[in-house]
Amino acid sequence: MISYYSAHKPYSPYITLNKQEWAALSPGSVQPLSEQEISRLQGINENISIDEVSSVYLPLSRLLNLYTTASQDLHSVTNLFLHKKTSKVPYIIGMAGSVAVGKSTTARLIQALLSRWPNHPKVELLTTDGFLYPNRVLEEKGIMNRKGFPESYDTSKLIRFLADLKSGVSEVSAPVYSHLVYDIVEGERQVISNPDIVIVEGINVLQVANDGREIPEVFVSDFFDFSIYVDAKEDDIFNWYIERFKTLRSTAFKDPDSYFRKYADLSDEEAERVAEKIWKEINEVNLHRNILPTKHRADLILHKGKNHGVESLHLRKK
Repeated sequence: MISYYSAHKPYSPYITLNKQEWAALSPGSVQPLSEQEISRLQGINENISIDEVSSVYLPLSRLLNLYTTASQDLHSVTNLFLHKKTSKVPYIIGMAGSVAVGKSTTARLIQALLSRWPNHPKVELLTTDGFLYPNRVLEEKGIMNRKGFPESYDTSKLIRFLADLKSGVSEVSAPVYSHLVYDIVEGERQVISNPDIVIVEGINVLQVANDGREIPEVFVSDFFDFSIYVDAKEDDIFNWYIERFKTLRSTAFKDPDSYFRKYADLSDEEAERVAEKIWKEINEVNLHRNILPTKHRADLILHKGKNHGVESLHLRKK
């Protein structure tokens, strides 16, 4: 199988850097996050060190800050050429990757770091979970067991939301999803007002087609200025998923309101068996069919090792 970002392939669309090479690209940058802040931002069973943030995520935030500034400058030049002033539009960053690979932690770290740069951009984070159909609709459609697959999302609503953002609408809102109750929270909205940057995180945000259905004219990724795919070996992701499931038994699953309350009292062996079944029947299928094929559409691929740390970065040549 060809590695499209191999450093040994002169025709590769990516520049490949290891962690040390990447860290050297942002010398002298001051780490603005404390260990306590990093601990609050990381997900279950992840252990992101302050060195990891300094070596990987801080340089990445610097690159994104430069891209955002360049985009804003281009907007000003366009206004100058058109002899008129148009509304400011946010720089949109898309983030994709498998369930349990650490997308949410990556998104939160980037949001926190980007907002600390001297120009203090207003950075919002949106997960596409809010655009899942409510459980009652999934039940009606008979696809409750395909939650997270492309057909389980109201993609048209997500595209309208992103179109409003890119049209300069000053305030937009999105539905809110609760992982505790495993459903859309009725009547609750996430309001985004005059952002400079919006990070859109979701497993399928880079997808363009699926299951032979009619290909739409507009894709979610059409609205992205930059896209990131968080990658890892499948065996590692599977093990992270199992460990996360086992940890949730004594945390979120214990909550009486949890959709997964029935799993709270499983033994280790039972939990592993249930988690493996869910992975094999749902997450693995979705990964192979819908998520992994989009990896090489990303502008940046972050490849993580067994301990969740980023080992290499693959930046698309511009």
